Amino acid sequence: MLKSVTVRDYMTSAMITLKPEIDVLEAAQTMLEYRLTGAAVIDDHNRLVGYLSEKDCLHTVLSAIYHGDLGDRVMDRMTKDVRTVHPDDSIADVAERFLKDNNRMYPVMEKDRLVGMISRQSILKALQYIGVNWN
Repeated sequence: MLKSVTVRDYMTSAMITLKPEIDVLEAAQTMLEYRLTGAAVIDDHNRLVGYLSEKDCLHTVLSAIYHGDLGDRVMDRMTKDVRTVHPDDSIADVAERFLKDNNRMYPVMEKDRLVGMISRQSILKALQYIGVNWN
């Protein structure tokens, strides 16, 4: 049953996105304000160009501590090779991907367009709602 549940059923389409040229401190403030563990980075044409995580921001924190340098921009620290999922992917398949890597969230892409985000919590909500085990 869980195999038939898709990302589209549990993704969020209300997204906070970042621009590559903004300061990492500004991006971190936005992430803190909205309690995000990361955010998609989009260009002026709304194309996905990267992903900035809390971990990426820690590089700027360390640079500030050791070198007094706070000048990083999102484009300097973001992950450029972004792993994404499709809205029609099964929740079970995405859960397996979460287990295999360190991602806490995936951008959801459809026809080269960012249409949402799905998190580990979203997967757990699906499991809770369905009330079944994985088999």
